[in-house]
Amino acid sequence: MSKARHNFTQLILKPALMGLLVALVVLVVLPLIDNNRGFQLPQQAAVSSYADAVNKASPAVVNIYTTQSVRQSPYDPTPRTMSRLGSGVIMDGRGFIITANHVVTGNDEIRVALQDGRLMAAQLVGSDRLTDLAVLRIEADNLPVIPRNDELQPRVGDVVLAIGNPYNLGQTVTQGIISATGRVGLAERTGGLSSGYSDFLQMDAAINEGNSGGALVNSNGDLVGINNASYQSQIANRATTGIYFAVPYHLARRIMQQIISDGVVVRGYIGITAEQHYSDMQEMRGLLVSALDPSGPAANAGLRVGDFIYEIGGEPIQSVNQGLDIVAETRPGEMLEVLFYRDVRPMRAEVRIDRLRE
Repeated sequence: MSKARHNFTQLILKPALMGLLVALVVLVVLPLIDNNRGFQLPQQAAVSSYADAVNKASPAVVNIYTTQSVRQSPYDPTPRTMSRLGSGVIMDGRGFIITANHVVTGNDEIRVALQDGRLMAAQLVGSDRLTDLAVLRIEADNLPVIPRNDELQPRVGDVVLAIGNPYNLGQTVTQGIISATGRVGLAERTGGLSSGYSDFLQMDAAINEGNSGGALVNSNGDLVGINNASYQSQIANRATTGIYFAVPYHLARRIMQQIISDGVVVRGYIGITAEQHYSDMQEMRGLLVSALDPSGPAANAGLRVGDFIYEIGGEPIQSVNQGLDIVAETRPGEMLEVLFYRDVRPMRAEVRIDRLRE
């Protein structure tokens, strides 16, 4: 009797469980199957608007107007007034604004227009030619500050929005993506040796006259960089579109902090030209010294052309930018330990860092 009851239970439960399984497949799996493309995973909804990001960031982006008196000819004693247009970003509630150096350098008067309608004079706190950045200050209350995320790491493919005042049309937003990071050599070099501070973002969000110094933000409204320049081809009659640059936020912040605290940007100098290199023998990345300032700190410490540097100041070296940044951020007069290989022999040098001269 017990065995018969057991068989009867199995007879009833098995079809019921099988029916539940089939229902689960119909309800969950079938909606994911496209007749033409097979199995498809659920897709995230596309972003239909960046209005929230713009509303968060745009109040902190200002218009900058400058004037300068110049004499166009030694035979004409009457000075003429030249005007220049740009944008800036309010970085601090105390009134500090970061902008592009080429917008404000050499001008007699700098005026800042806020998005709430206020117009006021600005003081130039300091500037940095190598990164083309400058810091202004205004005396005002209740200032909007640009949203920032110190953990943000820009990636190729990130959506970005450029906010500025092109051609004095009023605040305008253009949209694009980051097309490259770590663009080197766009800023000027000193003595043939890169400062390590020309580490630009490349994007295709349009930067026109008046946009320089404005904010580059992400889809959350967080500051990604300071709009700087467009690429100009060196080949005559060859126009370029869609290639624009910005100074990354983390670099701009460091420059601003130095200008505010010291009035100038002081960078360390080691006196080498280096190429990124991978050593098959040591199985590590580093810098291959290709040229030396004969009277520079590295040469004085005993380094030579052909040395393979794999560690500076206790940090393993992965790229030229990283190595030069370690040096650039070291105060002149301080010592840096440099570990390197000369052929197959490991060596060590104590290098007293000098000041980079512009």
